[in-house]
Amino acid sequence: MSRRLFLPALPAAALPAAACLAALAFAAWPERPAAAFPPPPAEKPVRGQQVAVLAGGCFWGIEGLFEHVRGVKSVTAGYAGGARKDANYRAVASEKTGHAEAVRVVYDPAQVSYGTLLKVFFSVGHDPTQVNRQFPDVGPSYRSAIFPQDEAQRQVAVAYIAALGRAGVYRKPVATRIETGAFYPAESYHQDFLRRNPTNSYIRRYDAPKLAALRKTWPALYRN
Repeated sequence: MSRRLFLPALPAAALPAAACLAALAFAAWPERPAAAFPPPPAEKPVRGQQVAVLAGGCFWGIEGLFEHVRGVKSVTAGYAGGARKDANYRAVASEKTGHAEAVRVVYDPAQVSYGTLLKVFFSVGHDPTQVNRQFPDVGPSYRSAIFPQDEAQRQVAVAYIAALGRAGVYRKPVATRIETGAFYPAESYHQDFLRRNPTNSYIRRYDAPKLAALRKTWPALYRN
């Protein structure tokens, strides 16, 4: 079963308190200024829409985060990295399939680069030093992983993880894995979950702060 934590629903009058809870939750992962993060490595120009597949804990927050990044055309919640040729929520939550909750990001490289997406992923998307978990969610399906779609993306990912290490951004080593594997879309009720459920207690506490951090840390990348 999923280990995702659900908090009691809060009435509208409790919104200020919910915001405080969100701030406290995100404080578990210290906020870092934009200057702490190295620029992404240079990339060869590519034409046409491209795809990035990333896993950083519960896909609700990662999906909702990238939906607010300029240059991103669409984001799909799903599963990646497992050995089975199919995936669904119940099977993945059993931790027996090897899949991770992930997102498929379709983006315009003329507006945002793959490296910039990785910068967002590492800086405000999740804590890449946590192993097989993200805050209340525990298990390999919540691991931090990147699924390059070609060799160029793999090289950018390897280079950026190395740059993060040299810059000493985190006190612990980056645990993000670079993997291969097909992507399988999640069930319809998981799609656009953050956008459709902004008052959900889990969203308020663990995912809304990511949007606030994106807007504060990378204002030029944020879109409503």
